[in-house]
Amino acid sequence: MSTDPAAAPADEDAPAPQAAAAEDATPPEHGAEEAPGEGGATGTEADAEASADAAEGAGAAPAPSGAEAELAAQRELRRRIEERKAGREAPVEAGGKLQGVAADLLAAVKAVEGGAAPTAFVPETAPAAPRRPAPEPARPAPAAPAAPTGPSDRAVDEVAAVLADGGAPASLGSAVAEALGDGGAAMLREDPWQLLRARGVRPEQADGFARALLGAEARPDDARRGRAVIGWLLEQAALAGHTALEADALRAALGQRAVPDPEGTLRAAVAEGDVLVFQDPLETGAPAAQAPASGPGGPDEAEEPAGTPVRVLIGLERYALAEESLADGLAGLVNTRPAAGPGLDEWQSAGGEGRGSAAELVRAAAGHGLVLHSGGEAARAEPAALLTAAASLGLRAWGAVHGPDSRARLAATLSGEVRAVTVAGLLSGAEGPGRDADGSLALDLLVVLDAPQLDVESAAMLVEALPDGARLVLSGDPGVLGSAGPGRVFGDLLASRACPVVVSRTPDPGPVGELASGVGAGELTAVDAPGHEVAIVPVREAAEAVHRTVQLVTESVPRAFQVPPEQTLVVTPGHGGAAGTRVLNAALKEKCNPGPGRFAGFDPGDRVAYSPVPGRTELGRVTGAEQEGLRLRCAGGEVLVARDRVAGTLRHGWAVTAHQAVALRAPAAVVVVPGDAGAGLTRDWVYTAFTRAGRHLSVVQGVGPALAAAVAERPAKPRTTRLPLLLAPQLPASA
Repeated sequence: MSTDPAAAPADEDAPAPQAAAAEDATPPEHGAEEAPGEGGATGTEADAEASADAAEGAGAAPAPSGAEAELAAQRELRRRIEERKAGREAPVEAGGKLQGVAADLLAAVKAVEGGAAPTAFVPETAPAAPRRPAPEPARPAPAAPAAPTGPSDRAVDEVAAVLADGGAPASLGSAVAEALGDGGAAMLREDPWQLLRARGVRPEQADGFARALLGAEARPDDARRGRAVIGWLLEQAALAGHTALEADALRAALGQRAVPDPEGTLRAAVAEGDVLVFQDPLETGAPAAQAPASGPGGPDEAEEPAGTPVRVLIGLERYALAEESLADGLAGLVNTRPAAGPGLDEWQSAGGEGRGSAAELVRAAAGHGLVLHSGGEAARAEPAALLTAAASLGLRAWGAVHGPDSRARLAATLSGEVRAVTVAGLLSGAEGPGRDADGSLALDLLVVLDAPQLDVESAAMLVEALPDGARLVLSGDPGVLGSAGPGRVFGDLLASRACPVVVSRTPDPGPVGELASGVGAGELTAVDAPGHEVAIVPVREAAEAVHRTVQLVTESVPRAFQVPPEQTLVVTPGHGGAAGTRVLNAALKEKCNPGPGRFAGFDPGDRVAYSPVPGRTELGRVTGAEQEGLRLRCAGGEVLVARDRVAGTLRHGWAVTAHQAVALRAPAAVVVVPGDAGAGLTRDWVYTAFTRAGRHLSVVQGVGPALAAAVAERPAKPRTTRLPLLLAPQLPASA
């Protein structure tokens, strides 16, 4: 490595940086404000501000076409989940995958509906019941997603009137009306804490709203408040990647939110059917013992047998059903051979009959319905070659990626009739081959790149939409940050060994690739960079980090590598703090495109980060402002952001977080690691940030040894998921 050839040496006498709040260490896309995890609850101010941004833009006009596509896909999945719920004979059927204590807890729903008092309980520990044998997976073809529809103007007006009575901002009207559905105004007046179901609202805000509506009747021990806080905590956990939470962690988080009786509150939520309870064995390979039954409708109590240790998990039905549906669909792909078609010899011939991981991927896809492929940026050529080979054999082959920037990179490597689409566009019908007569995607092979970015809901929709006999290849870099939504689909599948896994032997080239390979292996080592491809710029304080970053973007990198500022990606750990995206963007705007911010803080020529829906960010440039809103040019095309959506969907985009940049890549990247970020760094964050660079990487280093420690000791923040457990019983014994 080298120091920046054009940067002055750091001031060795500068004072050591002051430690800032942990807000700056966790980006809002993944970190949930006080979302309980494996060890309890954590929180970040950056996440709260992201929620506030969403709240400000919640009353927005219909989103542009790109956002509509993704929102339509999300609505379609939720519609199917509601249909499944409505089709069940009794509430206890919601736990069809459960037995023993967990099933008895869910049976309380039926008892309560019949007039009985809730008596279900959440045990501290209990032996797990064995899962019933999984039926042969049946994946009915879903109908094509309907066009996105929002709440009616009347519903929004009615909700807005209730919000006004409680002193809540009118901009929440559309979001609350959409979250609560028909009759939302009456529901909100009856139970003000239902406000927490709208994205961006926090418990203290809902408490103030409830006090305004209910007066002295709004108490911390109100059962309605406790149940609403449980739902909010589980949704916040989903933002951090969890599909369920351990009962102990959830109880602890309820206590931190001033819920007087966490145990009783959780028991009531289970009885009312607000949440589901799961007992999962800690060792998935060991048989679980049948737990003693208790609660309404259960058999007589029996002596508790010895069994495998279990963890008791609490989850929302929405994510539980998505994870179960995904497991069933994936098992169907593993257990069913692809439809008749070209033989192995034809596949090998079309793939060039070569050796190495590219040829291995072609052979694996020829004979299996589900294949995993892992590798870095250079390895993306291998799934692209597979798509081209499949198309040459007459198969309907499509490649899907995470965002427009990634789509453009994939399209540049494809040939023939193969097309690249985004996952959101494919699911919504805005892109891709369309649907056949059965409602399935009209394709024979789907290769999903950026697979680590798939959350359980998107993955479930993809798998359900595949026609019988189709092949699915999931490809991605397992070292990058995970999905913005709940789940760990790609990582869970790699760990489960459910299907063939092809590990690319095509490394990313040059000093940047060598450095990234070391980080992925847990080592931060010096690399030889004779052309200054990797530069380390040590700094002592945040102000110096900002100064060096501006200097690198506007002077050093353009002069040494002929990369203009607009093609350099600046990555920093969080939005807040003395060297977060806000401060860096302000400094870079002043240097690159000074202006008064005539339109909501933006001027024509500003570089922006556009997030039409949570968890999806693309970079663009402001081309103009008009009465209707702000016009952008993004990788996906021209976008008009409605005036009342600007605050909630746009940030200046010279500097972004690694989570925002995970699907982006630029000729040059400047990674800023300020002194207050050390405690929040992880290996996957560092790896993601470093691998955004193509030709040149500069690291503005302010944490000293903490950077190497994070790479060596903190691989990633853990996520609680159930996919491996759900998938294991449905796989062949040899899997």
